[in-house]
Amino acid sequence: MKFTLKDFPLYCGATLPEAQIVYQTYGTLNRDRTNAILYPTSYGAQHPDIDWLIRPDGILDPTQWFIIIPNMFGNGLSTSPSNCELEGVWFSHYDNVRAQKQLLEEVFQIEQLALIYGWSMGAQQAYHWGALFPDRVLRIAALCGTARTTDHNRIFLQSLRTALTADPAWTGTRFERLPDRGFRAFAHIYASWAASQAFYREGLYYQLGYSSLEDYIARFWEMSYRKRDPHNLLAMIETWLHCDVSDNPTYQGNYIAAMSAIQAKTFVIPATTDLYFTPEDCAAEAALIPNSEYHQIESIWGHRAGNPYQYPPDAAFIRSTIQTLLQHPL
Repeated sequence: MKFTLKDFPLYCGATLPEAQIVYQTYGTLNRDRTNAILYPTSYGAQHPDIDWLIRPDGILDPTQWFIIIPNMFGNGLSTSPSNCELEGVWFSHYDNVRAQKQLLEEVFQIEQLALIYGWSMGAQQAYHWGALFPDRVLRIAALCGTARTTDHNRIFLQSLRTALTADPAWTGTRFERLPDRGFRAFAHIYASWAASQAFYREGLYYQLGYSSLEDYIARFWEMSYRKRDPHNLLAMIETWLHCDVSDNPTYQGNYIAAMSAIQAKTFVIPATTDLYFTPEDCAAEAALIPNSEYHQIESIWGHRAGNPYQYPPDAAFIRSTIQTLLQHPL
């Protein structure tokens, strides 16, 4: 499904004559519109990649809740470099959540969300929702994500961008063909950060059916990102790099004020071995949110513990934690 926004102003200063959000829904919206859950997408993901957890016995139950997955700008389905002329334009989460709010109001007449559930860049969007529209969000589940990109995380993102654009196919503004060497370097960097040292030490990729470390990197990581237009990958890196819940007209750089404004019952859920969004960084942010609880995933799967479609024990922990949050008295 598509939602079109006319003359949509971006935070970078550009105005798009037409912007589109592609979204998918699951379950049924109840009569008083109180059972809506927003589930934003993560880096490189589109809604079919992350809806595995939406099922009656899953983390999000569509027999009880009406779940909406809006694809974020730049991911290849919603307005992105691959489907729109966007030279010199970048997207912020301020853009994403304002567009999502308009979608909820105009298409579904939803004024308040029961929950925003987000992993990684989805968690970034959840924090932006909570700060920008505090009266519209009752609960937040922020898995393996922070409200502001740390300097350490920025180095990782800049290394990805450098690897991709070091390919001979890069002209300085665009790729004139597929960046084969760039994709290979990109995949190796991503693989080294996304799972923990213990994951590799224990050779868990063998249990997933791969014959060697190189086979795992080539068939899982490289093949996954080769499915995406490299211009979109760069666009989403730019959004991640610019992630700061206070970088908007409402808070004008006052990060403490933005975090303190979140009224939702918030569960901050990091993974103990996440190298992008460390438990220490997540705990520091949880301390700034007035009505937050900290629940960490004890896992050697690193960042991927927050999206555990390949590891049922982590999924069971998240399911139990989300059930607790949804049953929490407000």
